[in-house]
Amino acid sequence: MRYEKQVVPLRETLLRILGFLSAAIVTALIIVAIAFRFLDSPKEKLLRIQLERTQELNKVYADQVLDISDRLKQLEKRDNDVYRSIFEAEPIPDSARAKQLEKRKEMQLVAGMDQSELTSELFKTLNTLYNRVINQENSYKEIEGMVRNKEKLLASTPAIQPISNKDLNRLSSGFSYRIDPIYKTVKFHTGLDFSAPQGTPIYATAQGVVRIAGNLGNGYGNHVVINHGYQYSTLYGHMYRIKVRSGQSVKRGEVIGYVGNSGKSTGSHLHYEVMKGKKHLDPIYFFYNDLTPEQYQQILKIASARNQSFD
Repeated sequence: MRYEKQVVPLRETLLRILGFLSAAIVTALIIVAIAFRFLDSPKEKLLRIQLERTQELNKVYADQVLDISDRLKQLEKRDNDVYRSIFEAEPIPDSARAKQLEKRKEMQLVAGMDQSELTSELFKTLNTLYNRVINQENSYKEIEGMVRNKEKLLASTPAIQPISNKDLNRLSSGFSYRIDPIYKTVKFHTGLDFSAPQGTPIYATAQGVVRIAGNLGNGYGNHVVINHGYQYSTLYGHMYRIKVRSGQSVKRGEVIGYVGNSGKSTGSHLHYEVMKGKKHLDPIYFFYNDLTPEQYQQILKIASARNQSFD
């Protein structure tokens, strides 16, 4: 017996190595393909978790957008139909509230969109809602100004009787044609006469600034004229004594003088006038703050009686 060394040719060795490497690569590719097909990498797991969170957040945001939009619609409707109606202001058109209002229903925002489209649409919708909120805030600021102006207007509008008249027995002559007590001719009586004892307090019927306080020789005797703003002014004539001075600010219900018989007068009384601009108005329509509906009807009948005035 003898031993001979087997020599493998280099070509065959290289072919074996290449065959092994090829089999290993193919096997590795198959394993990797299976792993990628059925198993997630750490990065993919993180991305998948982030995607799920994004989907959940998008759903939450979409629901919140719908809720905010519905609430904003109610505020806009209340603004137009209630608040602006109270102050007789023009309603704000939708085009002014938001230039890019969506015409389709918000529910279509979610349906049939992938996450990137949904996020983009949510951003646009939030932009639109932001513009609508800004316009609504401006509208409420405007209404707040109207409220303040309305409060000032109400405080400056004559609204009470100029003397205490709870029993309604002091109104002696109304606003209309009356017999002049001195000349005995029919003459238009531009105010109301309240008969009262000398020294009875006279009250400002609205807030304002005293324009005249004195006797100008025009027949009103000692009298006061108050400028209330908004073109309203009131006159209180034939006073016994004046308590205010020209330029003084007064409030509704403040005592400005006392009933007397000065000037062209035939008895102790107060002559009261209400003017808007240069036009005389019937003061009987400015007693709504201190009379019940029944009392108001009663005083209307008293004022309409044809009789002789005191001045």
